[in-house]
Amino acid sequence: MHNIEQLKALLSEPKKVVITTHPKPDADALGSSLALFLYLKKKNHVVHVIVPTDYPSFLNWMHEQKSVSVFDNQKSKSIIENADFVFCLDFSSLSRINDDGLGDMIAKSSAQKVLIDHHLEPENFATYELWDSSASSTAELIYDFICLMGEKSLIDVPIGECIYAGIMTDTGSFRFRSTTAKVHLAIAELLTIGVDNAKIHRLIYDNNSESKLRFLGYSLQEKLKVLHDFKVAYFTINSNELNRFNSQNGDTEGLVNYALSLQNIEMAVIMIEREGLVKLSFRSSGDFSVNSFARKHFSGGGHKNAAGGKSELNLKETENKFLEILQHYKQDLNN
Repeated sequence: MHNIEQLKALLSEPKKVVITTHPKPDADALGSSLALFLYLKKKNHVVHVIVPTDYPSFLNWMHEQKSVSVFDNQKSKSIIENADFVFCLDFSSLSRINDDGLGDMIAKSSAQKVLIDHHLEPENFATYELWDSSASSTAELIYDFICLMGEKSLIDVPIGECIYAGIMTDTGSFRFRSTTAKVHLAIAELLTIGVDNAKIHRLIYDNNSESKLRFLGYSLQEKLKVLHDFKVAYFTINSNELNRFNSQNGDTEGLVNYALSLQNIEMAVIMIEREGLVKLSFRSSGDFSVNSFARKHFSGGGHKNAAGGKSELNLKETENKFLEILQHYKQDLNN
């Protein structure tokens, strides 16, 4: 991070701080936000966590999650306008959080912006950046940030549990290539101070509703499509199906990974119809960049092997568009 000493000096006295992250926060986004919140509160800053949308109920165990507020144009405006700092976590562009105007509001704020993120191609909007696309997660970077501030000793069990949850989920329970020796060393430090890894795994992965499991079974049985010639598998989920299974935030999370787990599949996709848009999640193995694919065709981006996108076409039209585009990638996927 450039100018860390300058930032450290500015944060040596209490400031008004806002922390925000991307819509539908996952364990990395929320864990990073709450770990930073808990750390800054220890430093006597006045801190608000404002998220664009709500988040899955299986993250409600996180420390101070009740302090998180969902963006409200009127209530959030005065908080952001009066902030000295805005920390932007786990997203690389303000357009990512601008569906309800939050991105514009932050852009117009006189607060100094701090970006902490690991996605590709960050937008140049922050005064301070801790950005590393090779990092396993934003939670890993929050751990690094606290260490860079010279205050590793302030990481206690509540902070450590939030960091652990973010790293664990974004590394696929430590099986992705981003799980470096550095990650394991950080995790070892968290376990040393008393973080209960088994408890966190249980709270996140073994905390399913009956409707979520029935939705998973339905999706695998009825909705999975496999294109063996392209080494591609995908799901399309419409709003009626979400309603049928009373789908909540987080219920579709991880479904795309089942498609990627099939033998000889190089790319997996899930297309979900919600809120007048089709949201897409892309996963790949090997050298095929779904980040490039999503950026070029679906106004998205992310990481080389995990990215998101969106389509303003309806679900069937989006599926047809995807299948048409796929014709141009057959050789790449088979290589």
